[in-house]
Amino acid sequence: PWRMAGLPPRTPVLLALSGGADSRVLLHLLSACAGRDGFSILLAHVHHGIRGAEADRDAAFCRSLAERYGWELEMLEADVPGLAKERRRGLEETAREVRYEFFERLMRERGIPLLATAHHADDQLETMLFRLCRGSGLGGLCGIAPVRAFAGGFLTRPLLPFPRREILACCEREGLTYVAD
Repeated sequence: PWRMAGLPPRTPVLLALSGGADSRVLLHLLSACAGRDGFSILLAHVHHGIRGAEADRDAAFCRSLAERYGWELEMLEADVPGLAKERRRGLEETAREVRYEFFERLMRERGIPLLATAHHADDQLETMLFRLCRGSGLGGLCGIAPVRAFAGGFLTRPLLPFPRREILACCEREGLTYVAD
């Protein structure tokens, strides 16, 4: 992610970790790079208060991954349904806002200039189709940017070129367990 943003390889990274296949692969790859290049990773997980026991399972899985890899994990528990009502917004939109508010706070508090999320090519296609159906202009049809300014640093999406099937194949090949998020 540091190359995408034009930063040196020792730049610390905040990794958005859901526990799903995509963020699991990104954790695996970044951890290998961190061992080689000497940068730190802070993991960030958001429990949205939406999916009950499944969300509790996801949070526990992310804690176990943090222990296994030896990275610190910051976790936010939020009442997204309550916030959605309060903000008069949809559940998905509020969940996204809560995540990115959390990530921004962590980056500023910890002085971490890079956020890595695990968006992939299937997310890109879904976003572009949604925007097309909604009647977006040319700017919206460009889809998800691989890197953009965020929180005084950069948000990067290193897996954006890869379709979900390749991510799942990587999990199988590398023996990476994940949760269905």
